[in-house]
Amino acid sequence: MAKLGYVFAGLLILIGLVWMGQGSGYFPYPGESFMINQTPWIYWGALAAIVGVVVLAVTRSVQRR
Repeated sequence: MAKLGYVFAGLLILIGLVWMGQGSGYFPYPGESFMINQTPWIYWGALAAIVGVVVLAVTRSVQRR
């Protein structure tokens, strides 16, 4: 169960960083993406990354018990 938590947290963090990069224009791939240079995707990406960090912290604390 812990492995699933780590994988889910890692995917959320990775997706969040990609969304933030596309929303800010630093990661313009694919070139015709609707997310490039769109500020709301920076916020959605940050939210996804934060949720990923929270899932990671919860998984670690549950695993230590």
